[in-house]
Amino acid sequence: MQPVAIFRHSPTEGPGYFAIFLEQQGIPWELIAIDEGAAVPATVDGYSGLCFMGGPMSVNDPLPWIESVCTLIRDAVAKNVPVIGHCLGGQLMSKALGGQITKNPVKEIGWGEAAGEDNAVARSWLGAYSGQAGTVFQWHGETFSTPPGATRLFANDYCANQMFALGPHLGMQCHVEMTPEMIATWCGQWADEAIAVAAHPCVQMPEQMLADIAGKLPVMRQLSEQLYSVWIKGLTR
Repeated sequence: MQPVAIFRHSPTEGPGYFAIFLEQQGIPWELIAIDEGAAVPATVDGYSGLCFMGGPMSVNDPLPWIESVCTLIRDAVAKNVPVIGHCLGGQLMSKALGGQITKNPVKEIGWGEAAGEDNAVARSWLGAYSGQAGTVFQWHGETFSTPPGATRLFANDYCANQMFALGPHLGMQCHVEMTPEMIATWCGQWADEAIAVAAHPCVQMPEQMLADIAGKLPVMRQLSEQLYSVWIKGLTR
């Protein structure tokens, strides 16, 4: 089958568990390192799906690749090629599909929970998580609106739109792709950002994020496997 294109926008925000999951399913993937100057493909042709990872930038920044990415996402949606986005990736999807990206009321940093919606679309994506809480990892200060025609899948008190689905496409504000190595790197790289907003109840300090890996990461893996398992069903084999 054709590979899934995985777009990396920052050196430390790679594909993480998403790539591991694809490999476990025998699905090929190709890394497109935007952070190293890789060109955005003009068309989705040649790929079975598109995946967009996170990044510290805003989709509202005047970066030369953002409009090209949005054009590619629209091409994939028009051709029914599945798209999945993690954090910045979810924001890129929302922007490409007519949504808005704005400052969130608060920053969310560290481990948290989001509540699954209970509707037909949510049940098809979330399975047992429909109407239930799921463990997620967060590191964001902006948020997306649910684009026209999409359905919200997860929400919490700090960020109303945690996840949306539109046909075979999945946009996420949260990070379900985390590995222990990624969490350790982020905690070392961006500790000052967390410390600056430590008073917020939706912010954890690096030492707490690291201490919670053993208990929370296996729980989140169950959610990520549920979501990824549904998403790959849309791939052309």
